[in-house]
Amino acid sequence: MGIEAQLPLNRVKVGDSIAVSGACLTVVHFQRSLFEVDVAPETLSKTTLGHAKTGDRVNIERALRLGDRLDGHLVTGHVDCLGTVKAKRSLANAMVFAFGMPEALSRYVVQKGSVAVDGISLTVNACKRGTFEVSIIPHTAKMTTMGFKKVGDPVNIETDMIGKYVERFAQPFTTGYTDTNNTTSSVDEALLTKTGFM
Repeated sequence: MGIEAQLPLNRVKVGDSIAVSGACLTVVHFQRSLFEVDVAPETLSKTTLGHAKTGDRVNIERALRLGDRLDGHLVTGHVDCLGTVKAKRSLANAMVFAFGMPEALSRYVVQKGSVAVDGISLTVNACKRGTFEVSIIPHTAKMTTMGFKKVGDPVNIETDMIGKYVERFAQPFTTGYTDTNNTTSSVDEALLTKTGFM
């Protein structure tokens, strides 16, 4: 896949990571404002890149260097799932978007927590099983693909990694733990108290 960028590529080198609409990809070739990446079948099947067409707009972001200033939250570029724009409305200077996502993963989205949509670090306004809302300010709408999104459009969603790690680390202390990707969590107040988190 070849992508024409609006950011300088003078310091980009083969092997660098660049997030494309939230999916971390490796640069295999570049010249001037164009860079190329190989996209694996797994990425094509799990992200919106599988349906990308010539001329589509994408969000791009170079990898963070440890020690640099962090604006937003840690976004790894490992997309968890595809979501869908469910609603879009204006509210004062912002646009409020509602997104649908698989219910099994919605437990990792918490109110006032962080989520990445197409690689954009956002704060969750509200959430319930299978849906969440975020506010998009005019600058974000102008500088990203969010300003072009319509109801029904697919998006790449990366939930905040902290919840996933906490759940995984707590699993051995839960009753009936098995090393599988269960869609339910038995982490509760009693468990957190017992293990010294509360």
